[in-house]
Amino acid sequence: MHNDQPDFEQFRGNTTMTTHALVLGGGGIVGIAWETGLLVGLAEAGIDIRNADLFVGTSAGANVSAQITSGLALDELFQRQVDPALQAHELAPQPDFEKMLAEFTRAFKEGGTGSEILQRIGALALAVPTAPEAQRREVIVSRLPVHSWPQSRLEIVAVDAQSGKRTIFKQDSGVELVDAVMASSALPYAYPPTTINQHRYIDGGCYSIANLDLAAGFDKVLVLQPDLPPFPFLESLDEQRERLQREGAQIEVITPDEAIKAALASVGGNALDPSLRGIAANLGREQGKHEAARVAALWQ
Repeated sequence: MHNDQPDFEQFRGNTTMTTHALVLGGGGIVGIAWETGLLVGLAEAGIDIRNADLFVGTSAGANVSAQITSGLALDELFQRQVDPALQAHELAPQPDFEKMLAEFTRAFKEGGTGSEILQRIGALALAVPTAPEAQRREVIVSRLPVHSWPQSRLEIVAVDAQSGKRTIFKQDSGVELVDAVMASSALPYAYPPTTINQHRYIDGGCYSIANLDLAAGFDKVLVLQPDLPPFPFLESLDEQRERLQREGAQIEVITPDEAIKAALASVGGNALDPSLRGIAANLGREQGKHEAARVAALWQ
């Protein structure tokens, strides 16, 4: 279950097959809607990214990657974002983001290894009162149309709150998909750490907002990254992108346009506000159509 290293041995030595990876980063409830809408917009422009050889999901991206590999049509996934009758019931927490940023920053400034830093963040997460785990799990159950792991290669990222180690959940990890997604989405101060086999897990974005490095060894990589929060990370998206590009990968990163940024600003920048789901999905859909030419040049 614990594995910090990309597993791409199966692709080594094969010089004829072009491999594709879709990396979906964290960005809250709004990020889930935006990523879903963007993928729908791309599909409507003739680019279906669901033929990727690898899906990497972190936090919001864990939810979206589990949804798009479920077999449910993209149109139905879109309706689950924009139709109030189909939307998952969300807890809508109101975490103190300023306090969170200050304490995260302090945890990094104290130094040490990456695991030691994440242990400190894990300790903070374990100490903050949040909703019960069972209540949070009900939300994830309602979000995911299918609760079994897909046949597609899907890797979902979380962080062990006690050891500080990044954890990659896969089909053969012996962990239910709902629990893997819940762990990856366990944003400190907002949601409870997830208990799996006597371990407690927090948001995979605490290590890296998208964990792009897990796509090492793949030829073409598309990254969808909702608005970056101002929190520190062990590895930035730019650092990981530059490293993979030096290794020969072609990478395109799509981030929100000005329209979605303005919508997010209208709710004080709170990406956990479920009232913005419909707007974010529609804006993502429009942006996907505008990004189609750039993505087609990479993917096809």
